[in-house]
Amino acid sequence: MRNPLRGLFGRDAADGVGLFVDGPNVFRDEFDVDLDDVRDIGADIGRIATARLYVDEHAPPGFVRAGEARGFEVVVTSGDVDVKLAVDATAFVADGRLSTLAVVSRDTDFKPVLEHANARGVETVAIAPGEYGRSDALANAANRATTLDPDS
Repeated sequence: MRNPLRGLFGRDAADGVGLFVDGPNVFRDEFDVDLDDVRDIGADIGRIATARLYVDEHAPPGFVRAGEARGFEVVVTSGDVDVKLAVDATAFVADGRLSTLAVVSRDTDFKPVLEHANARGVETVAIAPGEYGRSDALANAANRATTLDPDS
């Protein structure tokens, strides 16, 4: 089936990075992660096709505004953040909307998402919020793995 997004804006719309960020697991005091650092690492991977920051209904309004100001589509959910992120990322992969899926989390719940993307030929990147917050399961399921370094 022909990709209906192919050719928009002079390039294949699926030729980009989907950056999916697990807010509650990444933005914790012990990791000292900055929204700009997350956005930058996504841009280092390639052209960002979508950047989504998932938070629960208890996220401070200032954090939501900061995410939006940095170009994230902030997805606020009253349910489980992990489930919403996993469903959305899987849908983007299934729809052929990405060439690379980058998941920023330390949660092994996203391992099946990375495996699904790999099976469909989508490059995968697992991004950990800190060295001791790294999930070996995510790193091993992805084609590439990296860790956000607050000192760089």
